[in-house]
Amino acid sequence: MAYCSIADLKKRVLPWRKQAKITDTWLRERLENVLPRLMEREGIDFWVVIAREYNEDPVVLSLMPAVMLSARRRTILAFHLKEKGKVEALSFGKPDPALNEFYNQAWDREKEEQWETLAGEIKERNPARIGLNISDHFALGDGLSKTQYDQFMAALDPESKARVVSAEKLAISWLETRTPQEIIAYKGINRIAHDIIARAFSKAVIHPGITTGDDVAWWMRQTITDIGLQAWFQPTIMIQRCGQEKVKGDSPILPGDLLHCDMGFYYLGLATDTQQMAYVLKQGEKEPPGEIREALAKANRLQDIFTGNFIEGKTGNEIFLESLQEAKKEGINASIYTHPIGVHGHGAGPTMGLVDQQSFIPFNGEYPLYNDTCYAIELNIKEKISGWNDQEIMFALEQTAAFTGDRVEYLAGRQVDLHCI
Repeated sequence: MAYCSIADLKKRVLPWRKQAKITDTWLRERLENVLPRLMEREGIDFWVVIAREYNEDPVVLSLMPAVMLSARRRTILAFHLKEKGKVEALSFGKPDPALNEFYNQAWDREKEEQWETLAGEIKERNPARIGLNISDHFALGDGLSKTQYDQFMAALDPESKARVVSAEKLAISWLETRTPQEIIAYKGINRIAHDIIARAFSKAVIHPGITTGDDVAWWMRQTITDIGLQAWFQPTIMIQRCGQEKVKGDSPILPGDLLHCDMGFYYLGLATDTQQMAYVLKQGEKEPPGEIREALAKANRLQDIFTGNFIEGKTGNEIFLESLQEAKKEGINASIYTHPIGVHGHGAGPTMGLVDQQSFIPFNGEYPLYNDTCYAIELNIKEKISGWNDQEIMFALEQTAAFTGDRVEYLAGRQVDLHCI
């Protein structure tokens, strides 16, 4: 299988200045065209996002231009749905030229205090529902700290205070919704992920009998950094070997081993999360044994069953449980633990199974599926291989996909053939 050089991979990562221009263009499009629709859908006509420097709400960085890498002192962003399709974006914080490109500066620190200005602007606009990022169940919708909540509420008049509600669904929908431009770019981002894995699972990196699983994992981590990207978790390599129940990561990779990787990084403000598999050919072998290739095909079949149940409006639990039932009918020993992905690796949206909970998931699993959202299609099957003395092997796959236009599209495709080393 062909693989890219490190130099070629590095050329495909844009300089920071060009990245900033792209992500700021996306931000403007999202504020002008995505946010009004979501505020209307969730019934919030005034959304307040409050963060303190280095204690950021998970949402706030997705609302700020690329040159702002953290909140400044106390950053308050507010969004007023003035009329259908129109949102007024306001900033109540330290003035910043970059922020002023997207927000109207509403606070004059020389005239009054920050909370006083915010409360006055809310009272003047008289919103019916004031949304705050507080949530019992969604961590990404629960970014408002207790102190900031108390100070905000103390500043409001009784009438405004009575209109404060949780904005958890608005926060989740803002984070999960992708624009057409973002989805197009996401394809190229995932191609980089595939190409890193293709090189890792090749003779360029792996020398059987010498290279260990840990060596390959750290090679991935170093390569992600070297080409200008940021890993969001430590890559892993799992070795499965005939006759051994568990192979340690510091063990040399040997002919006949089945390898599995898990790797993810951020680029252009979007996360990847990819799992693929490889086989180390024995002397005289030209391809993996038929049983192993057939098992991978069965894992692909589980993907088809699962994504076939993606229908807008269904909950994560409905998609997950219906898929498990169908897989069982076909004799597939399946586990599904798919998660949303986007601004965060384990992103905002419906939970569809958990690796340690293959049953109904309260609250987060009851969130519905919407169009223009992305998922790490993560699952596995277990299969006994007669050529391995009926040893049970796990075939685990993960690939980022978009649900858009009422269909699932794998971004940069999916693995249907094992990498061969």
